Amino acid sequence: MRALVIVVVLLACLGFAADRVAESLAEDRLAVVAQDEAARYDVRASSTSVEVGGFGFLPQLARGEFSRITLTMQQPTFSSIPAQDLTVVMSGIQVPREVLTGGTGAGVKVTSADLKLRMSPDALNRLARAGGLDGLTLRIVNSKLQARVAVQGVTASATVRPQVQNGRISLVVDGLPGVPSAIRDAVNSVLARGIVVPDLPFGASVKQVAVDGQSILLTATAANFELPAA
Repeated sequence: MRALVIVVVLLACLGFAADRVAESLAEDRLAVVAQDEAARYDVRASSTSVEVGGFGFLPQLARGEFSRITLTMQQPTFSSIPAQDLTVVMSGIQVPREVLTGGTGAGVKVTSADLKLRMSPDALNRLARAGGLDGLTLRIVNSKLQARVAVQGVTASATVRPQVQNGRISLVVDGLPGVPSAIRDAVNSVLARGIVVPDLPFGASVKQVAVDGQSILLTATAANFELPAA
């Protein structure tokens, strides 16, 4: 009985080790695939990692289906605009074996993905200037987004609420006390133009924007897309 227990334990350890090695190799390969696809959207990062979720890698590989894959990109740039990090959680993934072995022709099919892009207020300022809002400066004060804008020779500051409208980040002014109505209307008009969001990987659409600590957090979703293997 003791010998049987030892054999079972050894086989379990070998199976676990094989599962972990295969998972690590697959994660490296999928990171390359995702990195190549992101580059098509002019998105590049200092480092890219992939983590395969779900219980047991080899059983999922045998089925060719993975329940969850998490992609993390550190210090990505979007059209030369730097961000802090990008996290993509993919669900319902079909991965042909050819992809993991470096083959060509087959692609990774993804049912849905949730993206979270974190950037600094300075990066948002650069996006605003790239979209023609030259007189706008954004910063975070007491966990709220504050806008400083120059219009008609007057500089005004106000707390604003970022919102997503038609794929842009619009800024809704909470109030401009003590500012003449003409200036207030001009400020609202400038901020209503919104900030253009650069193309996100995998054709994702921005759904929400919020202040998170000292960062701006964009949330986006994508559905039914494919990551080409080559």
